[in-house]
Amino acid sequence: MLRVTQFSLATVVLLAIILANISFYIAEPLPIRIIRYYLFDQYQQWHPRLSQDVGVRVIDIDDESLQRIGQWPWPRTRIASLLNCFKNNQKAIGIDFIFSEPDNTSPAAMLKLWQVAPEVSAQLKLLPDHDQQLATAIAKQPTVLGFSAEVAFNTTVLPAEPFRFIYSGDTPDAFVHSFTSAKNSLPLLEKSAIGNGALMFTPDVDGVVRKVPLVIKIQEKVYPAFSLEILRVVLHQKNYLVKTTADTGIGIEHIMTGDFKIPTTANGEMWVYYAPLNPLRTIPAWQILNGDVSAESLKDNILLLGSSGRGLTDIRFTPVSGLIPGVEVHAQLIEQMLTQHFLIRPNWAISLEVLMLFLTSLLVGIVTLNSGIVRSASIALAALSILLSGSWLLFKSQGLLLDGLTPTLMVIVIFMLSSFIRHTRSEQRQRWIHGVFSRYVSPNLVDYLISHPEQLELNGQRLECSFILTDLANSTQLMEKIEPSALASRLNIYLDQMIAIAFRYDGTLTRIVGDGIVIMFSAPVKQADHRQRAVMCALEMHAYAKNYVAELHAQGLEFCDTRIGVNTGMVLVGNFGGSTIFDYRALGDPINTASRLESANRYFGTGVCVAEATLNGCADIVSRPIGRLLLKGKMQPLLAYEPLGVNSQQAPMKPDGDYEHAYNWLNVDSVVALTTFTTLATSRPNDALVAFHLKRLQCGEQSDVVVLSEK
Repeated sequence: MLRVTQFSLATVVLLAIILANISFYIAEPLPIRIIRYYLFDQYQQWHPRLSQDVGVRVIDIDDESLQRIGQWPWPRTRIASLLNCFKNNQKAIGIDFIFSEPDNTSPAAMLKLWQVAPEVSAQLKLLPDHDQQLATAIAKQPTVLGFSAEVAFNTTVLPAEPFRFIYSGDTPDAFVHSFTSAKNSLPLLEKSAIGNGALMFTPDVDGVVRKVPLVIKIQEKVYPAFSLEILRVVLHQKNYLVKTTADTGIGIEHIMTGDFKIPTTANGEMWVYYAPLNPLRTIPAWQILNGDVSAESLKDNILLLGSSGRGLTDIRFTPVSGLIPGVEVHAQLIEQMLTQHFLIRPNWAISLEVLMLFLTSLLVGIVTLNSGIVRSASIALAALSILLSGSWLLFKSQGLLLDGLTPTLMVIVIFMLSSFIRHTRSEQRQRWIHGVFSRYVSPNLVDYLISHPEQLELNGQRLECSFILTDLANSTQLMEKIEPSALASRLNIYLDQMIAIAFRYDGTLTRIVGDGIVIMFSAPVKQADHRQRAVMCALEMHAYAKNYVAELHAQGLEFCDTRIGVNTGMVLVGNFGGSTIFDYRALGDPINTASRLESANRYFGTGVCVAEATLNGCADIVSRPIGRLLLKGKMQPLLAYEPLGVNSQQAPMKPDGDYEHAYNWLNVDSVVALTTFTTLATSRPNDALVAFHLKRLQCGEQSDVVVLSEK
């Protein structure tokens, strides 16, 4: 009876969780949409649209064109000259610019700025107006202009309408994007064009352009998108047919012009199915104006005049190619329409996804509640594979956008929660400990706390520990010179290997501070040889860091040198924090001293600086004294050493006798020390530590005490 009661309670809890998941999914909050968009973006990257040459060309006013011909905006006469180069043998020319104000370089406009003789003024007034010249050039070509729409004050002049909308069903007013004002080209220019479309993008919350509205409403008028209007002009059509199901509350199904049908979302948006950028499609505008490209080679093409210039701000973020010019998005839309290669997220997609979410969640949940981990995991894996593979195959074969990732993540949640219900109390405790371990990095710490969970309490104990602190020299300057993504990649590789070295010596990573790390030895697991471990670890870190910098330099890449400080002392070790969060770490002056030793390397030209307290407990470590360092705020100097390596039978290593001989004179006779270091510097011109002491002696210093006035 008890078992039946427990089973029933578990089933009720399971159903409640499933229903909560479904409610969350139907509500489509921001996290759900971001996950879904990520999946659809990934599909496009894995299987982008095949680029087919259907005669769409981009005439690009690129940076080189601006450099060769002149900064933007160009005089309208130059735009007219560009259009006149095409000899009226194009299917359509779309201009991805808005000429909303008269050209201020026209003769009449310039007369307002110039003071000229009356006879000169009379002659200038006879010159043709620049806007009129552009209108004449537009009228010679099958030209489509563009306009933008916004929600602001009501505009008094709406864009021209050289088209007509016919509706099958109710009007789509309740579903399309609505605006109250427009920014359109001069009426003179609009009257000369045979097409006029909205230059509108509706990026998603992450700024990526995945859908473009094919119809919008400005006040009470419905307008087509720029790309859709170009298709109408190419097909020599007058009308658009908008199929709606507004009576059912769903919205728009598709839009037609001629025999071409374009499926849309309920609010009239078209999913952009991106192809990789095709550089052969783009022709710099300067080449057209220079006559380097013949009009005959562009015959019967669809030309889009736009700009990729960095200062013109028409740059869009896309799933496949990253940042691309807005005119390229229009080109891809037109290609999709002409090839009839679409992405479709049907109105019933949510219903199907909810059904699959319910069935797979119920199956996985019930099996997990009543079966062992192997069987339940196998069923869960099979269910997740069906969701993801089905979504992928439907995308690849039919262009259907079905979200298989979000239901998969929710089913994983169901599996985990069902497993949690089934687990025993001890297993629950183990999972809890492993959850706490996420704030601990070192493997030895994880193993220790699994065996001693009582140590998770907020307490501390005094221990003698050794510490390594590392830092990158001049990293701030490097960050200002290198792209963040490139620097992050190099830094992650560097930190990963430095931490791996620490783990090989059973060190505990207590913190990552910027580009540096703090490693602790002899806690939480006591290590009798923690001094030896710390110095050998520091030597291996130093060797790796030098090799890593050399490898990057060989590739022509920059990176910073590493400074390392090592110290030993009594500290307070334990968990510190509160009820919300706590941190396993050490507190005490030895850590600060290790940090000061790391920083002191920059004065001596050394890579590793080790305190005497650490080196005294090391066997077979060959080193040489740096000096007695009087750190800022300290009363007594600290003897520091530079470790040179390990003396072993396999690789015997002798002390640096010449240096030590010169160093010993520092506290005996500064004159002899100066002579000895001068001779040593001659034979060792690249020994930074020798150069440091020589400079001190030349400045009148008379001992091995080095006063460091800065931290």
